[in-house]
Amino acid sequence: MHIHEFLSAEAQARPQAIAVQDWDGAEWSFAKEWAAAEAGAELLKLAGVQKGDRVLMVTENCVTLCVFIYACSLIGAWAVPVNARQTEAELARIIKHATPRAGLFMSSVSPDAKAHGDRCDAREVKGAWGDVMMAELGPSDPAFDPDVAVMLYTTGTTGTPKGVMLTHSNLVYAGKTSADTRGMTRDDTVYGALPMTHVFGLASMLMAATFAGATIRLEARFTAAKLHAALISGVTILPAVPQMHALLMQYTAEQGIESIAGGPLRFVSSGAAPLDPMWKRKAEAFYGIALQNGYGMTETSAGVCTTKSEMGDPDISVGPPLKGVEIRIDEGAEGGGNGIGEVLTRGPHIMLGYFRNPEETAKALDQDGWMHTGDLGKIDENGLLHILGRSKELIIRGGFNIYPPEVEAAINDHPAVVQSAVIGRRTVTGDEDVLAFVQLPNLDAVTPEELRAFVAPRLSAYKRPSQFVLALSLPAAPTGKLLKHKLLNTFADQLS
Repeated sequence: MHIHEFLSAEAQARPQAIAVQDWDGAEWSFAKEWAAAEAGAELLKLAGVQKGDRVLMVTENCVTLCVFIYACSLIGAWAVPVNARQTEAELARIIKHATPRAGLFMSSVSPDAKAHGDRCDAREVKGAWGDVMMAELGPSDPAFDPDVAVMLYTTGTTGTPKGVMLTHSNLVYAGKTSADTRGMTRDDTVYGALPMTHVFGLASMLMAATFAGATIRLEARFTAAKLHAALISGVTILPAVPQMHALLMQYTAEQGIESIAGGPLRFVSSGAAPLDPMWKRKAEAFYGIALQNGYGMTETSAGVCTTKSEMGDPDISVGPPLKGVEIRIDEGAEGGGNGIGEVLTRGPHIMLGYFRNPEETAKALDQDGWMHTGDLGKIDENGLLHILGRSKELIIRGGFNIYPPEVEAAINDHPAVVQSAVIGRRTVTGDEDVLAFVQLPNLDAVTPEELRAFVAPRLSAYKRPSQFVLALSLPAAPTGKLLKHKLLNTFADQLS
């Protein structure tokens, strides 16, 4: 099955039902979206795009992106969606590596996309898909595997981009499983602020909504005010990352709103970062429903595990593996032992590999099909997976292992803290300092001394940060996921 068949089926069964509420308020029926996808496929063929060719899409969330993802599927090309907020140098590296046949720049939704399009000598092309800029970026390479549906570029923790090849089978599995896990129906409206240039938004929003026949309400750029408005006006499913939840609750508190319980929202999830018990209780009180957690990465088509918690459940695991997914723990990894080790997973969710990078593919995928995630975790007596952090982010201080999420959870318990990120920094003695970077609503909300006193009874002495750096924002990907590898450079002038 190919991903465009989701859309085709809904267009035939329910042509006038609303598939997408676009960022500008325009509503697109399934029939209109499908017709635009067919027209987009013809445009790509006229531009010389063939099976296995890559089609670069520089964009922010909009229906035109959805249309051309399905258009690529129709002709067997690979969609390569890239966030328009990439720098010129970052985009140039991706173009050089992916060698796309054509580039699409969603200029109507993003001034950044238009600027990139102008630099690539793209021309405006109008049609059933709306307004878009298009450029022919190079000759066709020899055709690559046409079963690949989408290639997403991920930096992980290294800062070096890798092209993750996700097949139609990967995304069909991800869409079906995500929809089934949430009990999604045609009556649901999914909030679409997570960038579809990243796997969480692509799989857990677009693919899941289209498979279920639900409506997806797209936002080009996240704001807490828009999210709050959506939650009281019909959104029933909210996939989000912790930063989105934190900013929403900060915004509503400033408006004097303590809770939105009793509204249409029926499912809310948090991904991309570990939970802590106090924060989970706070979020559930705010939403009035259980907060679900999950675990995945680009290489696993988003999902590995997810919870099905009841309201008030203190469990902060990422849940059991999804249907058809296997997990196990390799205690031989650094920081492993006593049930802790690197998380390995295999199943229908695993990527085909890294594009033009057999060395990294071999490191990630072993001969038995296990994906080596690079994350440290443990499986409890109930078969639930607990993520302890990236193996490369493990801090060793005085011979003791320190897992950053535990320190972050203690800091995040402070009512003035929006979120935090904890990393280690090598000292001249070979030991590591623990550095905490803390996002606040304003810089007068709390002092480093107050935070130091706050975490003292919550953390053993060796786990306590050597320094607290206070900031109004922390470096993050468009998904909201914190980019820890950028912290030292970003705050170099504040570190002692």
